[in-house]
Amino acid sequence: MLPVALLSCVFAAAVQDKPQIPSANVVIVHARIYTQNPQQPWAEALAIRGEKIVAVGSESEIAAYRGAKTRVIDAGGHLLLPGFTDCHIHFLDGSLSLMQVRLDQAKTVKDIQIAIKRYAAAHPGSGWILGRGWQYTTFGDSGMPTRALLDQVVPDRPVYMESFDGHSWWANSKALKLAGISRETKDPPGGSFVRDPATGEPTGAVKEDAADAAVRRVVPEPSHKEVLEALRRGMREANRVGLVRGISPGGVSVRGGDFTALDAYDELRRSGQLTMRFYIGARIEPPTLANQMQKIKDARSRYHDEWLSAGAAKFFLDGVIESHTAAMLAPYADDPGKSGSLWWDPENYEQAVAELEGSGVQVYTHAIGDRAVRLALDAYEAASKSGRTHDPRPRIEHIETISARDIPRFGQLGVVASFQPLHAYPDDDIEKAWAPHVGPERAQRAWAWRSIEQTGGVLAFGSDWPIVTQNPWLGVQNALTRQTTEGTPTGGFVPGERISLADAVKGYTLGAAYAGHREKEEGSLEAGKLADLIVVDRDLFKIEPSEIGKTVVLLTMVGGRVVYESKVWHSHFPAGTSK
Repeated sequence: MLPVALLSCVFAAAVQDKPQIPSANVVIVHARIYTQNPQQPWAEALAIRGEKIVAVGSESEIAAYRGAKTRVIDAGGHLLLPGFTDCHIHFLDGSLSLMQVRLDQAKTVKDIQIAIKRYAAAHPGSGWILGRGWQYTTFGDSGMPTRALLDQVVPDRPVYMESFDGHSWWANSKALKLAGISRETKDPPGGSFVRDPATGEPTGAVKEDAADAAVRRVVPEPSHKEVLEALRRGMREANRVGLVRGISPGGVSVRGGDFTALDAYDELRRSGQLTMRFYIGARIEPPTLANQMQKIKDARSRYHDEWLSAGAAKFFLDGVIESHTAAMLAPYADDPGKSGSLWWDPENYEQAVAELEGSGVQVYTHAIGDRAVRLALDAYEAASKSGRTHDPRPRIEHIETISARDIPRFGQLGVVASFQPLHAYPDDDIEKAWAPHVGPERAQRAWAWRSIEQTGGVLAFGSDWPIVTQNPWLGVQNALTRQTTEGTPTGGFVPGERISLADAVKGYTLGAAYAGHREKEEGSLEAGKLADLIVVDRDLFKIEPSEIGKTVVLLTMVGGRVVYESKVWHSHFPAGTSK
């Protein structure tokens, strides 16, 4: 038998040889963690070192990571989720809109006029009055506003209001005059100025980007300082609702959007002011590609870290259902003389897709009508057969209508289905404009989330902000219910396409991460992944789906740093959420 003294030495040596776990910077305890990791769906606590998660597990397991300087955050039993990614967001446009006239809550023409008049009074001068959010259904059967309605409240300053979907605009007489738009002005290819049938004079309604560009060229651009302030304001709002990353597919208009503001994003990144991560694409305009591709490649080589990356390309193949500009396989049900049109020559589009994917550029395609969706799928399939692509993960954006035979092609071709759940919110726009335009047969395949997912397609969710709110919780609710907040229609709008809560959350987390080639670093709460997470005020898995839209984010963390705390959270944990 060994002497007691020698036994003590052996024990001490064994203790010294046992590896010591370095303490974490932050430990979150007493949480109900939904990880999105199928190998470990639920946990109680997690540990963070630097910007990454180092461990996820039980309270006792994570206790080993607590050191003298570890910050301990007590989640108070609340639900903790991976931070949400908005997979389709026009962040600069949305951020700028926070400082303009907001018409998204206006229900009548009078509401609109009051909002514009108040804004003009609060912002005196002679400059342009800009805003957005008006609905087509506000203006009766025509669906289009007139300049006279704006002239009644602001006759002496140019006024220019964007529709809720970003495909139509509304100008007063002063704005049209400054832009030189008159009866003699010809409609540009792909756009139009709505005219009085009796006189030929422009009414003030402007359809699609090509026509918008004729007015937009005389609208002053925001200053660099205004862009920075807008982005800061937008990020504060995004963090407040639980967003940790935004994927901007390319300008909602020909102005270029986020891609043209990469220098501003980079300035915020270098100064440590980014509180969201961004992946930014560029809009591709027909018919040429060479110069545009070089700009994308240059941006990709310059911006490629976890906070700011670029290098995707977005095509617009068609318009929208509401204005009969989405490209359909068969004529519109309420206007058999129209079936929309493609914005790209099919052969040129397919060649451009193949060239971009062959250069390693991820491709997004705006396709709302079933004809446009089919062309996008055809182009992606042709590119995949060329042998020049490697894990391209092409995406189709919106997919509001689709032919039944094209549904399984998403899974077969590895095409990401990028949806915005609130676009299917069954309000007056759906009931009185969208559904009558497409007709009952096509309406049964409206926003076919479940059908695409069940046939192997990957769903990635976003908002299309500023088209709808960037707050994702109403989107999650609509994915489950397809009903208004008042509970209509009974049973839901095309209820067979509803999905589960788990699948809806995945669309904003792991599905969105996959869509951006970042599922190895983001989208779930696992050791080695970025510490991007949120704590919410209710357990989504224990409440009625109709209550999900009321969710309040208590805390948002990006890269291990708290970027937002609600007043409710801070009042419970005044010492910086720590205990």
